[in-house]
Amino acid sequence: MGALIHRLWAGQVPLEIAFWRYAVVYGLLVNLVTSALFYALLLDETSPLVIAVAFALPLPYNLLATVGVWRSAQAFEGPRKWADWAQIVTVLWMLLLSLT
Repeated sequence: MGALIHRLWAGQVPLEIAFWRYAVVYGLLVNLVTSALFYALLLDETSPLVIAVAFALPLPYNLLATVGVWRSAQAFEGPRKWADWAQIVTVLWMLLLSLT
C-alpha cells in the first residue's frame, strides 16, 4: 500500500488511472463516506472539535489524488490537452468535494 501511495504521489501512475480511479472514483467514495459521517455527527450535536476533524478527514486523500494526477499529467506523453484537462478538472473536482 505504501508503494502505491508513493507511486501516485510521485506521478508514476498512468494518467488515466490516476485521474479516473484515484481522483474520480475513489475520491467520490472517500468524500461521500466522510460527508455522511460529518452530517451524522452534525445532526447528533457532537462536539465542534469532533465535527471539525470529521470534516477534515478527506483532505489528505484529496491532496494525494490531486498531486498524483497533476504529476502524472506532467509525465503524460499523449496530447497535451488531455493532461491539461485532467489537471484542471481534478483541482476543481477536489475543491468541490472538499467543500461539500
